[in-house]
Amino acid sequence: MIWAEHVKKLSSILNGLSVDRSDGSALGIKDAFLLWKETTLLIREQKKTIYLIGNGASASMASHVAADLAKNVHVRAEVFSDLSLITALANDMGYENVFVEPLRRRMCAGDMLVAISSSGQSPNVIRATEEAKHLGGFVVTLSAMKQDNRLKSMGMINFYVPAESYGLAETCHAAILHCWIDQTIDNQA
Repeated sequence: MIWAEHVKKLSSILNGLSVDRSDGSALGIKDAFLLWKETTLLIREQKKTIYLIGNGASASMASHVAADLAKNVHVRAEVFSDLSLITALANDMGYENVFVEPLRRRMCAGDMLVAISSSGQSPNVIRATEEAKHLGGFVVTLSAMKQDNRLKSMGMINFYVPAESYGLAETCHAAILHCWIDQTIDNQA
């Protein structure tokens, strides 16, 4: 795909962004970002924590965004990307538990989980999302690929982009995450 076509495809996918609530009802994009920003600022004020999870490139994004949140938004942000932690949990409890087990030990009611999965079907992300809701966390999801993926309806705010490839999904998710951070930075107290 040549550059102009790639940019056009990305633009089309980003323009296809939809946001739903956990009950499946549509949430306007502007309202979704406003709710996300206000919840983030409340978490900072209450000295709560934002956890970010994902696999592969989504894990890299989670780590990058956690650093930006800590540095620029001055909020506690954590990822579970320590290699020793991941391999110990995967070996002893199964890879599907690499995020849920740390969340069980650390997450408190009022914390936030940002769950990123291009397919929206990653078992470890799904399990952690279920647990975060059980623990009273505010859950935000980012998914792509199939519109009926499991993750797409699991959060309080669910961002979905109609990307059919991982590269396009990941690029769109990065844009969404940076939009959230930029809006939150711009409105700091």
